[in-house]
Amino acid sequence: MTAKTMVHLLRHGEVHNPEGILYGRRDGFHLSELGRRMAQRVADVIGDRDVVHLRSSPLERARETAAPLAAARGLEPVIDPRVIESSNKFEGIDFGEGAMTLLKRPHLWRYLYNPFKPSWGEPYREMAARMMAAVEDARDAARGHEAVVVSHQLPIWTTRLAAENRSFVHDPRSRECTLCSLTTLHFEDDRLVRLTYSEPAGDLIPVKDRGAPFSAGGAPEEKRP
Repeated sequence: MTAKTMVHLLRHGEVHNPEGILYGRRDGFHLSELGRRMAQRVADVIGDRDVVHLRSSPLERARETAAPLAAARGLEPVIDPRVIESSNKFEGIDFGEGAMTLLKRPHLWRYLYNPFKPSWGEPYREMAARMMAAVEDARDAARGHEAVVVSHQLPIWTTRLAAENRSFVHDPRSRECTLCSLTTLHFEDDRLVRLTYSEPAGDLIPVKDRGAPFSAGGAPEEKRP
């Protein structure tokens, strides 16, 4: 009998970051009050599904996003460094001015020579490889059921591009991966058969934040407070 398994890639909720720091892999960045509401919304929406396995990035914002679902399902999350945020040469910089931040800092321009790799951070191919290895482990742990992997926007989006055999070269503004969204990989045995996307907490995201040009998480992308 074919084992049908779903692996949901869950992006973390909104982070408290009033200074607009590109926090990347730094410790000390936690969910905002709105972010906690988003995480609870996800638990409310999928907490009654057949989720038998949960794993998370080691960063606080991911573990805090996983917590309500873990409580709802009675699961102990597996902390998996393979689903952590991407590394980034711009980590720690105040991106309050968005793209103008880079234009005003010529010493950073040397990192922008190859956006296709990208030259400012972890190569897309390496990111997709580590993420897919974690996805496959989650699939095996939940075979015939559902698993949730809590990660970050760029790693999730890169995984989707790899799964759909699309180019890693993309406009960051085109990423379909909002806060607390679910990018779901559907498997039949070990074969990926389709991918779906949903936004359980989409109505909680302020309209003004949906089209901003940078993110304080990984690489230059959408900005979130």
